[in-house]
Amino acid sequence: MDTPSTFHITNDPTPKHLDDDGREKRTGTWLTASAHIITAVIGSGVLSLAWAIAQLGWVAGPAVLMTFSFITYFTSILLADAYRAPDPVHGKRNYTYMDVVRATLGGKKVHLCGIAQYVNLVGATIGYTITASISIVAVKKSNCFHYNGHDAHCQPSNYPYMAVFAVIQIVLSQIPNFHKLSWLSILAAIMSYAYSLIGLGLSIATVARGVHTKTTLTGTEVGPNLSSSEKVWRTFQAIGDIAFSYVFSTVLIEIQDTLKSHPPENKMMKRASLVGVLTTTMFYMLCGCIGYAAFGNDAPGNFLTGFGFYEPFWLIDIANVCIAVHLIGAYQVFCQPIFGFVEKKCKQRWPESKFITTEHAVNVPCCGEYPVNMFRLVWRTTYVALTALIAMIFPFFNSFLGLIGAVSFYPLTVYFPIEMYIARAKIPRFSFTWVWLKILTYTCLVVSLVAAVGSVQGLLTDLKKYQPFKTE
Repeated sequence: MDTPSTFHITNDPTPKHLDDDGREKRTGTWLTASAHIITAVIGSGVLSLAWAIAQLGWVAGPAVLMTFSFITYFTSILLADAYRAPDPVHGKRNYTYMDVVRATLGGKKVHLCGIAQYVNLVGATIGYTITASISIVAVKKSNCFHYNGHDAHCQPSNYPYMAVFAVIQIVLSQIPNFHKLSWLSILAAIMSYAYSLIGLGLSIATVARGVHTKTTLTGTEVGPNLSSSEKVWRTFQAIGDIAFSYVFSTVLIEIQDTLKSHPPENKMMKRASLVGVLTTTMFYMLCGCIGYAAFGNDAPGNFLTGFGFYEPFWLIDIANVCIAVHLIGAYQVFCQPIFGFVEKKCKQRWPESKFITTEHAVNVPCCGEYPVNMFRLVWRTTYVALTALIAMIFPFFNSFLGLIGAVSFYPLTVYFPIEMYIARAKIPRFSFTWVWLKILTYTCLVVSLVAAVGSVQGLLTDLKKYQPFKTE
């Protein structure tokens, strides 16, 4: 009995190309994971930070930024250790956030996790569609203002550009899975660096010119143009914007699932998380604080598309094109887990359906054979079209960002990582560690609730002002 077994192991080459779970060998490193994180994190959120700091002021603004960066890094470390269970190095792999919660907590919490995660992912893809179209429209506005003057009536419609963005996403959505996205994430990360540096450079130039702007320790001031209730709502909304700007826990497990087994995945993921959070915090502090110094309490909601800057118009155009290219990649990072979840469930439900399971090899020029699945083609195309339609109906930038951040930050970035750590480490109730972790959990719950309230109020205000499908 021993001889055939030994013979099989020695001569079968297949295991060399497979991981310990029988899946295709993973090749990701902490560098590719860092690129995925930066693509997911440094996105549309950075563009609203000058506005957020303006609502909070010099004291609370940077403090809130640093607080959220610490919380995000701390909980990402906890989450990285949950990828394998029960042992973080040699345990069974969990491929999604829901799998991680199922392995550690189980019960109804699995479904709550799924709802929170996929609502966030869908919301993010809608938000990226909105922001990408705003950025392309900003290019047209910038050229219009340059040639016709800053008082010119330049109001191109966002809708054609949302449609173009959707067409691009329909094509890219045929990428089968997360493992094939590394090149797109690296390109998107480069774009995020580019437009962040351009925005930072323009802000520094504005400050260096000595342009007088009013900044205060407490941010925007109550007066004829701002009531005390509006100040409170805007403060809540700003906290939500900052919370959203750090969120990547929704895709952390999927990113970790791309890493090779040696060194251990949790070790590489922690390193990638540190690089990602440090990099984004540096950019956020610089862009937020120097943007506030440049624009003061009148900082626009999006300082590259809100026309805090008009010149040099060509540089602003480049920055906005970089934003659009980055968001093309970011959209894929956030939608691939949705695609994977739905396709897995459908294959389990209808395993005999050739429409769902059959892969067709198609020759693509310069790329060789490419696998095409008819269900994947129809389902993913439908999803992209629906998110584009919703984006056209609700094109509100800041309020939408705040609401997504508030809804997802508490359960996905704080609650589940901490609860799973308490369960894995078997921390006794009412011990010192248990108490301070619970204090952190409930504090973040309060922050999420007030941010959600502020964002809903902002959305309602925008909805009253907005006339749908009006063209000018």
